[in-house]
Amino acid sequence: MTRLLDTLVSPNQIKNMSLKDIKKLAEEIRQLLIETVSHTGGHLAPNLGVVELTLAIHRVFDTPKDKIVFDVGHQSYVHKIVTGRADRFHTLRTKDGISGFPKTKESEHDSFGTGHSSTSISAALGMALARDMNGEDHQVLAVIGDGSMTGGQAFEALNHAGDTDAHMIVILNDNEMSIAKNVGALSEYLSKARVASSYNKIKQDAETFLKQIPAVGDKAFKTVKKMKDGLSYLLVSPGMVFEELGFHYYGPIDGHNIELLTEMLTKAKHREGPVLVHVLTKKGKGYKPAEEHADLFHGVGPFCVETGKVHKKPSAPSYTSVFSDALIALAEKDDDIIGITAAMPEGTGLKKFSQRFPKQFFDVGIAEQHAVTLAAGLAMAGKKPVVALYSTFAQRAYDQILHDVCLQDLPVVFAIDRAGLVGEDGPTHHGVFDISYLRLIPNIVIMAPKDENELRRMLVSAIAYPHPVALRYPRGSGLGVEIEAESSILPLGKGEVVREGSDVAFLALGTMVHNCELAADILAEQNVKAGVINLRFAKPLDKELIIKTAMQYRCLVTVEENALHGGIGSAVMEMLNEAGLHDVKVLRLGIPDRFIEHGARALLLKDLALDEAGIARQTELFLEKNGVQ
Repeated sequence: MTRLLDTLVSPNQIKNMSLKDIKKLAEEIRQLLIETVSHTGGHLAPNLGVVELTLAIHRVFDTPKDKIVFDVGHQSYVHKIVTGRADRFHTLRTKDGISGFPKTKESEHDSFGTGHSSTSISAALGMALARDMNGEDHQVLAVIGDGSMTGGQAFEALNHAGDTDAHMIVILNDNEMSIAKNVGALSEYLSKARVASSYNKIKQDAETFLKQIPAVGDKAFKTVKKMKDGLSYLLVSPGMVFEELGFHYYGPIDGHNIELLTEMLTKAKHREGPVLVHVLTKKGKGYKPAEEHADLFHGVGPFCVETGKVHKKPSAPSYTSVFSDALIALAEKDDDIIGITAAMPEGTGLKKFSQRFPKQFFDVGIAEQHAVTLAAGLAMAGKKPVVALYSTFAQRAYDQILHDVCLQDLPVVFAIDRAGLVGEDGPTHHGVFDISYLRLIPNIVIMAPKDENELRRMLVSAIAYPHPVALRYPRGSGLGVEIEAESSILPLGKGEVVREGSDVAFLALGTMVHNCELAADILAEQNVKAGVINLRFAKPLDKELIIKTAMQYRCLVTVEENALHGGIGSAVMEMLNEAGLHDVKVLRLGIPDRFIEHGARALLLKDLALDEAGIARQTELFLEKNGVQ
């Protein structure tokens, strides 16, 4: 039997489908999502939750003429499937395949590239303003989740949009704070809200929803409480805050009711000015394991469809788990240690810490800027804050790191997870810039471990140093080395000689130390004796060791999983120049001056010649060029 999905070549076909066929198409899409992500990994639960919503959007609007901006973008799989990419969907997140996020170069239907949170309303407003300036006639939509609404930029954009009165539509996909379990027609909801058996749950959820809105939420809730019959007004006007910001509000509506969605989106389409449509959806809908464990299936690796169990290969512990265990062990002895994360307790390994030390843990939501300055305040008051962020998200708090922490030389530890290439999530998530953007800031210490045992030592050291410290480490498993029960503090800014040689010396940092050791083995087969130095610190560099190594070898190869511009290779060359060692030959290996696409990390390293074979090959060519061989 032919699937409807196999006949779908354009989203315009959805407009002419019967409701029965659209529901059948939704089932087929869910099946394709589950089958594909079970092999490739990816964001399953968010996409299962927006199947009907996405179909309704394409039923009412006309892409690529109309512009859809998906916040973060990890819920855009369904959009990709219905805009001509179903036949390639099996390549999701694989090298040279379909990206896991919207990508303008991939399709004309992807109107704006996203990957980080809370940006969609700003981008959509910019598009709407440009449309009006140009006298054009098309729709602009921002699709944003309730989690992204905790990001301050979302409310900055809402505030501005309401002031401009430009016509745009914000679809708030609310999959966590559902005001009621099942919501049909809006009138039905309003008439039953006050007498519903879930009245107290409704009250609690509504209060929570308002209070968590950055800057304005608590004030709005206090205003409501002062009003006559304030709770009633809160219940019948859940869009009050958005209306105060200048938006026409529709909702909340059932995000799995295509008829109702179509009706509401059509009304929003023809309403002048900014409109917000509040939609209630269920993460993981249609696949029981994802419904029951939405957090696990938010971003999941390959799994068994029948059982929902994730395929896990026996391996060494991840760097994230080693960090988590080490921080807990330190906090057991020091109640001044504070763990802070920006809506990533699971991903950063702080979930276990929060369970063990709930009073010493803060999840601030998607608010990296606040997380850093909060840490600065805690440090100023004598606490020892550890801010756990992904490298790519630490970029969002650059001014706070520089101004609020480093300028005052406060002892805040930045645990920078996912440093280096992260693999399938691609250029929006690769953490290959942190050394470059942090190295230029005075007072900060930057280090990276060669293995999981050194990570533990570095965390102990970072908390002991009276300075801001950035401790960067990669995604994935360690090398399987033995982890010491007690970790001593590393001498500040001191590297180590891992391997002696005579022809060339590798100056490596973090993950690249092991690759350089393997490269040295390959070179040894060619009678090239390579030394390996574990720099440990990107700042301060071990000046004494580097100059001694330079004078001994005269040929150096710096290797890093960071951008070449401004990385450790640049730092080493600056140091050699200042020392007057102009005749030392230096080859810098690292991430070139371009954004690296998605794909398995091992394949990306191979393409960039940063695996052991690539490092050895480039080193041989370098030595030949300089007459060493």
